[in-house]
Amino acid sequence: MKYVTPDLCDAYPQLVKVVEPMFQNFGARSSFGGEIVTVKCFEDNSVVKQQVDQPGHGKVMVVDGGGSKRAALLGDMLAEKAAANGWEGIIIYGCIRDVDVIRQTDLGVQALGTHPMKTDKRGIGDLNVDITFGGVTFKPGHYIYADNNGVIVSPEQLSMPQE
Repeated sequence: MKYVTPDLCDAYPQLVKVVEPMFQNFGARSSFGGEIVTVKCFEDNSVVKQQVDQPGHGKVMVVDGGGSKRAALLGDMLAEKAAANGWEGIIIYGCIRDVDVIRQTDLGVQALGTHPMKTDKRGIGDLNVDITFGGVTFKPGHYIYADNNGVIVSPEQLSMPQE
């Protein structure tokens, strides 16, 4: 489904919170949304790798990488695995790599930027904990919507208003 965040903000001003502008859109899907699954990790994408192997239909992974710009938390192989398993998108408070392939992958991907170095795999990270960045707290089971205008969150699933 195509989401337009300004329209959602207009239709649901009492529900949505807007994430501070900071992300770039890298995936083939310029608009995506779904139920939030959170990952908290720092320069170790082990939990991200585990999650892309899980079914992700109707879900968006929100990754709190601590804003690190020293390594990439997502690359082409993990993005392709996420798309194959039905994930709607991945939003990373950190960096990604392999952007030319990710731009062709049927997945929404937003991140702070790019970095060519992969992370260490030490098995460190937390799944489905509340995470906060960009002035918003992301709670597992809440909903997130993203497009080229920005990223918004809601405690409830939203539907696009009728024209």
